[in-house]
Amino acid sequence: MRILLVEDDDRIAKPLAEDLKHHQHVVDVAVDGMDGWDYVQSIDYDLILLDLLMPRLDGISLCKKLRNSGFRGFVLMLTAKDTTTDKIIGLDAGADDYMVKPFELDELAARIRALSRRPIQMQSTVLKQGSLQLDPSTHAIQHNETFLNLTPKEYLILEHLMQNPGQVFTRSMILDKLWECDRDSGEGTIRTHINNLRQKLKSAGSQHQYIETVYGVGYRLNSPKN
Repeated sequence: MRILLVEDDDRIAKPLAEDLKHHQHVVDVAVDGMDGWDYVQSIDYDLILLDLLMPRLDGISLCKKLRNSGFRGFVLMLTAKDTTTDKIIGLDAGADDYMVKPFELDELAARIRALSRRPIQMQSTVLKQGSLQLDPSTHAIQHNETFLNLTPKEYLILEHLMQNPGQVFTRSMILDKLWECDRDSGEGTIRTHINNLRQKLKSAGSQHQYIETVYGVGYRLNSPKN
């Protein structure tokens, strides 16, 4: 699953993110509610793990904002407040589930598995550019009839570029948006992933340079001319 963890306490966020990645989830971390809202504007998530008490925009307000905007993914609230009233407020705001801190990571993993078995709620729009298409709901990428086998990082970069065709992103911007849990990755790593993506597209039969280098600036999705 593509998961956004919205948690302002790094002592909780870091080990939790690592455990989620260990279970083969793709994870981004937002440090407060407004940061989480910014992530949701550019990336489709299957699940948002949402702390209740955060600076700038609290979890209840963010959850309401997400639902009012049409977000159809799952929301699981994480909070130290365990009264029945607090749980009702969270569920009424649009959360699908509620866990009280501290909790066992195994229980959280079980809750996520249970949510993943529910009927798919997200109405993900397949992203298309020429003969290239990407389905956010299944993470399937294909060029014509050929499916591409991408690494999680390669997928994140391609999806981000396809969601924002024509917009130029510097390597630093890509790191800030997509590497929140892995800041040790340098800008040279982005260049390597871009080169690998281009090679895989070429191997799938693409004659078009979908990922264009804007020299001295960064990268953008280059839409084929009709």
